Amino acid sequence: MRIGYIGLGNMGGPMAINLARAGCDLTVYDLDPDKIARVAAAGAQAGADGPAVAAQSDLLFTSFPEPRHVAAAVPALIDALPAGAVWVDLTTDDRDLVLRLADQAAARGVSVLEAPVTGAVDGARLGRLTFFVGGEPAVIERVRPYFQIMGKVVVCGALGTGNVVKLITNQIWFINAAAVGEGLVLGKKAGVDLLVLWEALKNSVGDTWVVRHDVPSIFAGHYDPSFTLDLCCKDLRLLKQLSEQTGTQMDLTLAARDKFEAARTTFGGGAAELLVCKLVEDASGTDLRVAGQWTKPWEA
Repeated sequence: MRIGYIGLGNMGGPMAINLARAGCDLTVYDLDPDKIARVAAAGAQAGADGPAVAAQSDLLFTSFPEPRHVAAAVPALIDALPAGAVWVDLTTDDRDLVLRLADQAAARGVSVLEAPVTGAVDGARLGRLTFFVGGEPAVIERVRPYFQIMGKVVVCGALGTGNVVKLITNQIWFINAAAVGEGLVLGKKAGVDLLVLWEALKNSVGDTWVVRHDVPSIFAGHYDPSFTLDLCCKDLRLLKQLSEQTGTQMDLTLAARDKFEAARTTFGGGAAELLVCKLVEDASGTDLRVAGQWTKPWEA
């Protein structure tokens, strides 16, 4: 299939590079020419603009930071896609927006999948992402070989379910991240060595992906800038919207939302995701720095 890929940011860029290195017939576009050049160096062709890429694609991936970017860019891309093509949205998106755009696509004879991803930037670089895919089973099977170049597939159900699943995984991530900051600060102030505490967490009921993947970024003091507080707050806004639509009580999630919003106010929306933990450090008069050769996720 002729593949187009639009949106080459922290996640999209590495995913597109993996497709190029696998020998796919790939044309890419981003508003930043430097990002296009990085993927082109791995074997992709540079597109002139988004609609031009879409017009020559049998399969079009889009990877944008927020739903507002999807709403602004994708209608023109759908209009440019040839009949019979597939559009795959990799954005963590607004379910209702995806369904509205799918109606536009259906009128053009274009199939749609949603496939928001998890696994962080190191997972994107190493081809170890998980795709939460919603859509028609036959269309998923057409695209599965390309997903598998970049990671693994969890089939979630009909279109719309993929973004619900992704948001719930982030819902639990956000609560965990806020809790980890409190627990680490509590342990340090109570006299426990942080490396001992971390080892205990990894070998107990306190073990989570957050504990294993994110704590080194806290110890290093960079708090993982590859994902921003703006993006955390965007996902928490979508979760609140979903809770209101479904009538679901989410007290813990809303408490985490307040913490992330406070972190964004304090450090700025473009600052690193795990600075939510620094709020606890600063309020408690300590820090969570631990000397060591901690791998930066964006360099994995």
